[in-house]
Amino acid sequence: MRSPASAGKRAAQPDVLNIKGLHAWYGESHILHGVEVRAARGEVITLLGRNGSGRSTTLKSIMGLTDTRRGSICVNGRETIGMPPQGIARLGVGYCPEERGIFAGLSCEENLLLLPRLPVADSVGMSLEEIYEIFPNLAERRASQGTRLSGGEQQMLAIARILRTGASLLLLDEISEGLAPVIVQTLARVITLLKSRGFTVLLVEQNFRFAAPLADRFYVMEHGKIVESFAAARLGEKTGVLQELLNV
Repeated sequence: MRSPASAGKRAAQPDVLNIKGLHAWYGESHILHGVEVRAARGEVITLLGRNGSGRSTTLKSIMGLTDTRRGSICVNGRETIGMPPQGIARLGVGYCPEERGIFAGLSCEENLLLLPRLPVADSVGMSLEEIYEIFPNLAERRASQGTRLSGGEQQMLAIARILRTGASLLLLDEISEGLAPVIVQTLARVITLLKSRGFTVLLVEQNFRFAAPLADRFYVMEHGKIVESFAAARLGEKTGVLQELLNV
């Protein structure tokens, strides 16, 4: 049994991600309006919402990729508003954009080796052997050029590439979009495995059936605001709200 002192020490630890009052702009377009999201170590958090609701912009804002940000985004207790993207990445944040960003002229393995390891305390990026164990498809296609990989293999590669860097907070944008059901099932198993290893995942998804079994908590966005937030245990009672907001 843990002592009260150790329990208190654990409770006092900051969230891996804590966003408060986040506003973001592209040029003069005000996209996010006071967004608040938090995620603890080992949690999978899903951002739900229709296209254009601000979900992807939230991920880009965390990564420092929007033109202007105001508010607070703390990663492991460090304020990142004002930090450049490379500084945020060095805190252990890995971003997998919707467009994947695979280098077509490089082989699968060259893509994996391209990004440097992050200088994050107590964090060691996965070895190629570990990655190939998790993604056996990539082991079989290690010598294939990016252009010769299927859409599902490219998505696996995009995720695997940030795992090798040592990132422990993963921002995943629409990773199931357009993929065959068997690949979607593989990605679900991977996220479950990463969660068991202590990774924190912030998942933007349109595919509710994919996201629902994976998430610990949900945030629903509309017009750049969080309009609902609830734990997975309350998913059943929120069905009506989700149907109204998302047409699920």
